[in-house]
Amino acid sequence: MTLKRWKITIEYDGTDFHGWQRQKPHVSTIQQSIETAIYKFCAQDIKITGAGRTDAGVHAHGQVSHFDLDYGDRDISGYDLAKAINAHLRPKPIAVINAEEVGSEFHARFGATNKLYRYRLVRRSAPPIHDLRHVWHIKHDLDVETMRQGSQYLVGHHDFTSFRDSECEARSPMRTLDSIRVTNTPYDGAVGQHICVELEAQSFLHHQCRNIVGTLVDVGRGKVTPEQMKGILDAKDRTKAGMTAPASGLSLVRIDY
Repeated sequence: MTLKRWKITIEYDGTDFHGWQRQKPHVSTIQQSIETAIYKFCAQDIKITGAGRTDAGVHAHGQVSHFDLDYGDRDISGYDLAKAINAHLRPKPIAVINAEEVGSEFHARFGATNKLYRYRLVRRSAPPIHDLRHVWHIKHDLDVETMRQGSQYLVGHHDFTSFRDSECEARSPMRTLDSIRVTNTPYDGAVGQHICVELEAQSFLHHQCRNIVGTLVDVGRGKVTPEQMKGILDAKDRTKAGMTAPASGLSLVRIDY
């Protein structure tokens, strides 16, 4: 047996999937879809390891996974491996955009040093038809500058219990948020705003990004002042923070090693 470890970078639209992690056989997930495609390609029952478990409805531009493949004495390039897997993924909205051979010590999850998530909001009256599955559509006005101010209270090493899902299985609520950026650009050349919240950290708690965005929207609406973000963080109480933003706006953009 000649096992080689492969690192693959994956892009997907998570709208119609029940998240990343394999579940029951009849439940459609990203992991199950890729493992099935690999089996169809090489008839090997291979389990892949992802860098993170995105929730149902969450997207990815740069999810990373690894797996060990025994391809015998035959040579296969990363390009051909990705092409073969993609052939068996169609027509599902999942694509392996890069595949490369790595050392046996590489681990997609435990080796990650940084993750970038991006949350997209569109503020305008009319629904954003082409982006409806990939943004949070907001009809009311948002003060982006106050959102930006409020976000900075969360940067650093903190107890993020207030922004953690009640069923989060992480052992500790302590996390280090390395950066959070809130940007605002024209969306449609008319009245629409395209607001992006980008969050970077080595690891995140369950629903942490979406709970932060939901609370920042409250700041943008004037329901919470920027300064009150510190009090919400210090309260260590999920009920003090805002709603969980819809999954549609969130995407895992990049993972660093």
